[in-house]
Amino acid sequence: MINSAFWNNSFVEAAGFFSVVVLCLIVSMVLFELVTKYKNWEQIQKGNVAVALATGGKIFGVCNIFRFSIERHNTLPEMILWGLFGFSLLVFAYILFEFLTPKFKVDKEIGNDNRSVGFISLTISVGLSYVIGASIS
Repeated sequence: MINSAFWNNSFVEAAGFFSVVVLCLIVSMVLFELVTKYKNWEQIQKGNVAVALATGGKIFGVCNIFRFSIERHNTLPEMILWGLFGFSLLVFAYILFEFLTPKFKVDKEIGNDNRSVGFISLTISVGLSYVIGASIS
């Protein structure tokens, strides 16, 4: 049986947090794929810069939220729970962004490579990730 010194090793803990966050990032990207009306990776492959900006903002936002969660919470389950809660707030913010822009549809504009909307989406994801991260700390 492996002793507790192994599991308390800083390198093992860092690898564990890293692995879990990468897995959570993959799951969050799948969920964002379901929420948006366009296919993120298909559009990025076609050169859609607006989708790349919006997706990059989501990736940064999710990673930043988990960064705050790792800093604050000492156990892996706590970190995962708070990180996923923060992620759900980020999804809510994305849906709210769509709702609060009645003159145009955010998903449609991003899907049509409207880079201004993609950039605003990136900025909202990044900016709110700091607020969400601070609130879950």
